[in-house]
Amino acid sequence: MVLTLPAHPDHVTDRLHTSGLLAELAHGLGGPFHYLLPDRFDSNLAAFRTALDDAGVEGRVYYAKKANKARVLIDRCATAGAGVDVASLGELREALGHGVRGEDLVVTGPAKAESLLRVAAQQGALIAVDALDELDRVLTLGLPRPPRVLLRVHPAAQPNSRFGLGEEDLDEAMRGCAEADGRVRTEGFGFHLSGYDVQQRADLAGELVELCLKARVLGLQADRISIGGGFAVDYVPADAWTRFLDRQHPGDYHAGKEFTAGDFYPYHSPVAGAEALRGVLAARPARSGPTLAERLREAAVMLLLEPGRALLDRAGASVFTVQGVKDREGYGIVTVDGTSLSLSEQWFNSEYLPDPRLLPAHPGRPHSGRPHPGRPHDGAPYRASIAGASCLDSDLLTWRKIAFPSRPQAGDLLVYPNTAGYQMDSNESPFHELPLPPKVVIDHPGAAARPRWRLDH
Repeated sequence: MVLTLPAHPDHVTDRLHTSGLLAELAHGLGGPFHYLLPDRFDSNLAAFRTALDDAGVEGRVYYAKKANKARVLIDRCATAGAGVDVASLGELREALGHGVRGEDLVVTGPAKAESLLRVAAQQGALIAVDALDELDRVLTLGLPRPPRVLLRVHPAAQPNSRFGLGEEDLDEAMRGCAEADGRVRTEGFGFHLSGYDVQQRADLAGELVELCLKARVLGLQADRISIGGGFAVDYVPADAWTRFLDRQHPGDYHAGKEFTAGDFYPYHSPVAGAEALRGVLAARPARSGPTLAERLREAAVMLLLEPGRALLDRAGASVFTVQGVKDREGYGIVTVDGTSLSLSEQWFNSEYLPDPRLLPAHPGRPHSGRPHPGRPHDGAPYRASIAGASCLDSDLLTWRKIAFPSRPQAGDLLVYPNTAGYQMDSNESPFHELPLPPKVVIDHPGAAARPRWRLDH
């Protein structure tokens, strides 16, 4: 049986894919490219803000910049007055350079460089302090105005996490901030939590609210908490995802490569994006008492969150041109003009699983009369894995044997859907001197018969 994982239907991208624009861009740019739909980013941001408003919770959404380097997304944050989560001096400068105010930045990441701490504090950014020695360096910056900090708490639910202050260090940090003679402004607490468990996130958020109350007794401001990101994206329908997990086996992949269910991102999530935030707010920390939203209101605590992938849901795709097709026993290998470094799930020894869409260069072309092992009989799908253009045997964009409606040919396009969140540029490399795929911005694709585009600058 051929396993398929089609992405959720999307009439906007369907219209774009049939407009002829992608073929023109592939020709004009001379290689693979990513396209972005910033209107979708705006809609996702608005949905998170609405979830906060509906719960009666004062909150702030910071876009996790690491999820996508596109400049247009930072422009949208500046226009909308949204915050940006940065983790390096380069990201901080980029955000400031595109109009985001310093006070709208939160600086995360472990063991921050002295230069990052200094510029962040000078610009009024909120700094998530991850260790006692980092707090010491913040306290000795000697700037005219006190740096703004959150103390990041080590999550007991994930004892192997390398992030955050343990219980003893946290107590020492709170005392140090209280005794710092106004040299630091301790605005609250945060955490870095892996995974998408709604209840686990609400439980830890409830603990941070209690920490705020404890810190206020020491004279600290402590009026906000950060729950980070961890809001899933729902890429594929539930039935297709369940069927895939139940039936996938090494024979579905080139070279018999083995994956287990735990290797994959959860490409179907029944509660995703802003709905996951609603779930966190409606959950009862420790499964009893008031909801998190009620607890935040009672304690007058602001909620900060740092979504990345969830703000980029359906906000872009990656386009590659087929360079050739090689038939193997029972399937084929399609080689495209880019590399697996442009689909970053390979970084995690995993797969980006939503099916790529084949856009033939000549729609309606007849099938070749030559028999192909990947197409066992007329009318059956042609199964093929997708390889990159490098000289590495491991350079596969997709190890899985995708079921194409026809045998791909040189000049066809392959469109990987919904790749804006982390896939486009987390581990890109100009290996073999191949150019990095540029980003193309498509504004209001449904507003005109012919979509307009521009390069991301």
